[in-house]
Amino acid sequence: MAHIRIRNTEQRLESEQEVRAFLQEQGVLYEHWNPEKLPENLRDYYTLTEEEKAEILQVYDEEIRSLAQRNGYEKWDIVALSDATPNLDELLKKFENVHIHTEDEVRAITAGNGIFTIKGGDEIGYFDVELSAGDVISVPVNTPHFFTLMENRKVVAVRLFIDPAGWVAHPYEDPTFKKTS
Repeated sequence: MAHIRIRNTEQRLESEQEVRAFLQEQGVLYEHWNPEKLPENLRDYYTLTEEEKAEILQVYDEEIRSLAQRNGYEKWDIVALSDATPNLDELLKKFENVHIHTEDEVRAITAGNGIFTIKGGDEIGYFDVELSAGDVISVPVNTPHFFTLMENRKVVAVRLFIDPAGWVAHPYEDPTFKKTS
């Protein structure tokens, strides 16, 4: 289940009801898929073959197609990141800059953990959404954000796109943003 940390107040939201209500207020789609559907051998595994990626997509096919139909997504794939990923630190440095996209950024976490840092309304500022297996999030188009890994440095996620070209990151300069550890 996702947890939220509001950066300017250090307030934490941990109940499902609080998380859902907060994200809805911020215009961020949140769903939860059953992580138990994934075969045991893929639940904590991060160096996936193409066949294993296809198996994950097949396991969640109904959920993926439902989300895609409701929101106009036309393509999807799997991304897997861990210390086994070549040049992981350089890749994370690219991710960890505030940016926007010309379409929603959608992730359904199937294993591991990640954090989306998202710019909320003026009274909220930036907030972190800590995600784990089963959490599904859609950061709306043109919303300043970035993604990074949690301490375990492992994640597998389904990514959904309207057009993969729309997922190109456009830098967003924000003098109010302060990186925290």
